[in-house]
Amino acid sequence: MDLLNSSLKALAAALAERRVSSVELTRAYLARIERLNPRLNAFITLDPEASLAQAEAADRRLARGEAGPLTGVPVAHKDIFCAKGWRTTCGSKMLANFVAPYDAHVVEQLNAAGMVSLGKTNMDEFAMGSSNETSYFGPVRNPWALDRVPGGSSGGSACAVAARLAPAATGTDTGGSIRQPAALCGISGLKPTYGLVSRYGMIAFASSLDQGGPMARSAEDLALLLNVMAGFDPRDSTSLEREPEDYTRDLESPLKGLRLGLPREYFAQGVAPDVARAVEQACAVFRELGCETVEVSLPNMELSVPVYYVLAPAEASSNLARYDGVRYGYRTPQYQDLLDMYTKTRAEGFGAEVKRRILIGTYVLSHGYYDAYYLQAQKVRRLIAQDFKRAFERCDLILGPTSPTTAFPLGSRLSDPVQMYLSDIFTIAVNLAGLPGLSIPAGFDGEGLPVGLQIVGGYFAEARMLNAAHQYQRVTDWHRRMPPDLEES
Repeated sequence: MDLLNSSLKALAAALAERRVSSVELTRAYLARIERLNPRLNAFITLDPEASLAQAEAADRRLARGEAGPLTGVPVAHKDIFCAKGWRTTCGSKMLANFVAPYDAHVVEQLNAAGMVSLGKTNMDEFAMGSSNETSYFGPVRNPWALDRVPGGSSGGSACAVAARLAPAATGTDTGGSIRQPAALCGISGLKPTYGLVSRYGMIAFASSLDQGGPMARSAEDLALLLNVMAGFDPRDSTSLEREPEDYTRDLESPLKGLRLGLPREYFAQGVAPDVARAVEQACAVFRELGCETVEVSLPNMELSVPVYYVLAPAEASSNLARYDGVRYGYRTPQYQDLLDMYTKTRAEGFGAEVKRRILIGTYVLSHGYYDAYYLQAQKVRRLIAQDFKRAFERCDLILGPTSPTTAFPLGSRLSDPVQMYLSDIFTIAVNLAGLPGLSIPAGFDGEGLPVGLQIVGGYFAEARMLNAAHQYQRVTDWHRRMPPDLEES
């Protein structure tokens, strides 16, 4: 059995039938991480002893017949999730030595299911970035081309899954940070409906937008992970109280009669020709599967980027005020007085992108500017949500590109923040509306780089979205393609 190239479902079956132990499986992944992580920089923190201890515990559960569907299967965690006893840095010097004293809800759920933590994956500092180049621990490299970005901010998780360093990973999505790196690395990633997965223990960036979700190679694997991650958590005031749902239940349902909306704004200028071509070919596959496509419009989508870059920095400036050298994280070693300590701590502890967003956020919330910027942005946010509501009166799901381009060269957009922010132009509106969004592989460009197809649904439409993605992946093989052999290149 090819342990490093099997689906979660296949690995779980092998473990249940005792064809492989969780310890053997975990050792195989740890060995590949040891060989390739120095080149890819996908992981910030590893603790092989802790991982193997979890694997041994999983093997004991399997032997007792107490295993769940994913017991013994390894998973990597984005370093934004607190994991008890593990260093949790959020990609920042500010938290470089912070060891979490408790587990995030997502980590708790996956641990309770018996999954094995492989380590903490690299990410843009405090999840602020679209390329995974703002991490204090250095950039992550795209396994399809080492001189390209993996996308951000969950780029470490996407890289780990694509390079077969982990069969699955957790990620978070504030403006596209699961879907965009999934697209650029050629894997599948799901941003659930806001509130479906608890944010407890997830280090906050922009609280009204942040959402944790799964990243894996296929829609079927995403459904298995979401079954474990979703659920009400009283410790998160925005967690939704709903009956548990089986997200695998509709995977095999035929798509005949499904109406797919194609927003004309998603196919306008600015989309790379290879990306547009791949998405159009994916639409043709869905039509062959019995779907009907209709044109819809999201007229305010072009405002989603400026609205996002008012609201998200405003919330970030508030959330990151806690990092002051007194209560959390880094403190400057030399200072004259209290004000000097605050000033030097935040100047030395945060990177350039985080400082930029704190300054923008503080400005838009300041007296005299709140109504002009923050309040107006909230009103436009409502208009964007209403656009989706009208579109879903004409269709069941929306299709389009996840990112306007494939992976771009490292460093090519660092000096142009606006160009970098436009990387998320097709994903941000979904976060502003609180809707679920999914990205799956849909082809390659002329340079052999993956193209992502985005599927957007109405609130709590995850099962329908996963059904559509799974049926597409049954008749295509883009999600099975592997990056070049990194061990020989």
